[in-house]
Amino acid sequence: MKLARRTTLINPSPTLAVTAKEKQMKAQGIDVIGFGAGEPDFDTPIYIKDAAKKSIDEGFTKYTATSGIEELKKAICQKFKQDNALDYEPSQIIVSCGAKHSLFNAIMCLCEKGDEVILPSPYWVSYLEQIKLSQAKPVIIETSEKYNFKLPYRTFKHAITPKTKCLILNSPSNPTGMVYTRDELKAIADLAVKHGFYIISDEVYEKLIYEGEHISIASFGPEIKNLAIVINGVSKAYSMTGWRIGYAAGPKELIAAMGNLQDHSTSNPTSIAQKAALAAISELGLSRPAFAAGTPPTEGGRMGLSPMSLMVNEFRNRRDYIVEKLNSIPGISCLKPQGAFYAFPNISKLIGKTIKGQKITGSLSLSEVLLNEAKVTVIPGIAFGADKYIRLSYATSMENIKEGLRRIEEVLKQ
Repeated sequence: MKLARRTTLINPSPTLAVTAKEKQMKAQGIDVIGFGAGEPDFDTPIYIKDAAKKSIDEGFTKYTATSGIEELKKAICQKFKQDNALDYEPSQIIVSCGAKHSLFNAIMCLCEKGDEVILPSPYWVSYLEQIKLSQAKPVIIETSEKYNFKLPYRTFKHAITPKTKCLILNSPSNPTGMVYTRDELKAIADLAVKHGFYIISDEVYEKLIYEGEHISIASFGPEIKNLAIVINGVSKAYSMTGWRIGYAAGPKELIAAMGNLQDHSTSNPTSIAQKAALAAISELGLSRPAFAAGTPPTEGGRMGLSPMSLMVNEFRNRRDYIVEKLNSIPGISCLKPQGAFYAFPNISKLIGKTIKGQKITGSLSLSEVLLNEAKVTVIPGIAFGADKYIRLSYATSMENIKEGLRRIEEVLKQ
């Protein structure tokens, strides 16, 4: 079959492929422990599910406005004001089918052939593929573990050209978990204002921070706000990955263009999921138990604590354990992530060694050895543009983390 050329520009998502492989092996009865998941392992909080059920019972099951229902956009505006010191109007907000969809719309409406898009590495896998789909040129800037995987200012400054259309920024970061400081963001914002390029700021992990604070780069004044497109969603903070609700805030002209694109692709996000997202963002019903009894975290039924607080506390405990354990395994070292729910250990000392008869040439071969010999899935760092690393998600139980790391250690000893 002769497919459109654009289909040859992109690669399948390695993270989704690993997750699918893990599920397939489990269906075959194989005892696999997965560190690949990019979603919280907690259930969606009760009050959010109740809002969705209510919307069904009330017949809220029809088309809505393409860009989202007005009350949800108003709630998002209020969220930006309270959490990020940003003032937006509903006309500057679009609700899409997940934050990935919001990113896709923004990149497609901003970037085209002849443009350059600056992308720090390691990067989330879909950024690169979406840039390629837009036919813009990705300008990849490698970051260093020595400087906490932050965009190096001098290198960044010299990479800016008249063709630079935008920078994609992700804080907290997937896959590194690092969080940009206020000063670091201010320096980046000043360069954007000086040279007139846009910043697509993916802030979907903003609620999952263990050290430091989340600062939206759009909050440094009206000039940078006019150049910033802030991407967020309910998937990570409220454990709503399958509900597929993301949103973007930015200049009216761009948001309108994104709405036009969405008109002719997906139309509106699911009506029921929008009502659930409204309950989540408005944080309605927080006086009730956070989670159903027996769902993680174990204290999930406790009154008075928000689901988010319970989840962040549990992730922090897991992060502390997984990083300490990884650093005790010969051949592996790992920085402590400040946010999100990923560890990104350095495996460079293992490259060139032979494990179970297989020579380790990079992250892909190590991932294969761990899957075949330890029955553990990890994401190879090459998918993020960093072949000397692997990504482990700690969005799984402490029991799984302990057993999975025990298996990894046992294989690597050999």
